[in-house]
Amino acid sequence: MINWSLRKTKSRGFSLVEAVTALMILAFISTSVLVVINRCMASAADSALRMQAFEVARENMEKLLTANSVKQTAEFGTSDKYPEIQWQTVVETFYEPITQRIWVRGVCSAEYTDSTGETQTIELTHWLTDVTKKQLLELLRQQQKEQEQLAAMVADMVINTIEEAAEYAGVEVQTVEQWVDNGMLTTEDGSFVKNNIDVFKESNGNPTPEAKSQQVESIQELTEQARQKTAETKPTDETKPTEPETPTEDDWLNEIDPVTGLTYGELEQMDPWEIWQLLMERYPLGF
Repeated sequence: MINWSLRKTKSRGFSLVEAVTALMILAFISTSVLVVINRCMASAADSALRMQAFEVARENMEKLLTANSVKQTAEFGTSDKYPEIQWQTVVETFYEPITQRIWVRGVCSAEYTDSTGETQTIELTHWLTDVTKKQLLELLRQQQKEQEQLAAMVADMVINTIEEAAEYAGVEVQTVEQWVDNGMLTTEDGSFVKNNIDVFKESNGNPTPEAKSQQVESIQELTEQARQKTAETKPTDETKPTEPETPTEDDWLNEIDPVTGLTYGELEQMDPWEIWQLLMERYPLGF
């Protein structure tokens, strides 16, 4: 009979250092994987926002291209479909020196904030049509009328003296002074704005912080309000009042442009580039 001798061996376990090292390696690998996953998710989110912004800009451009007519304008807002996307649509004229022609172009842009907090912009530009000399003259004439209307509306919103402001509000001059001390804003030259007076009059001189924030403190703000009001109240074709008999073209050409002192007939004889320069001198921020 053969006797087998059995030898018992002891298996050695991991030491504390080895266990800690293994855990550190596992943590490093896991962190790397999480970083990659996080970057992939951020990239996917940015791509989705970029596609949404492109969609908003494209839809606005399609509206311009399908319109029967366009006018110089600058509109902006927030997308109803994608609230995180802000859009802007600009229709502007510009001079193209190579062909020496005036063009109208549409610029539709959309902005969003990416995963890093940076503002990204998608912009689409399309040359809509060229502008003839006669259309330039009509723009000059139309813009003059609009500027006169805006100036009249702004003048109607402003009160020059504190005595007139007190009379408008139906209070004493000292009351108006108290309102000013309590936060009623005036324009840069010290004139009073009817809207601001109404805010304090309706609250007996103690408007809420929210009501105070609705005040206007510059002529630029008043002009913008007047421009928006004009756009909102512009009559449609159905409600447009009957206009007087339109003068003949010869009568129009004999009219004098109030800024240049030239007749529209004289402007008609000028080169388009010269007319363009007149427009830029008159409206450096765009007409």
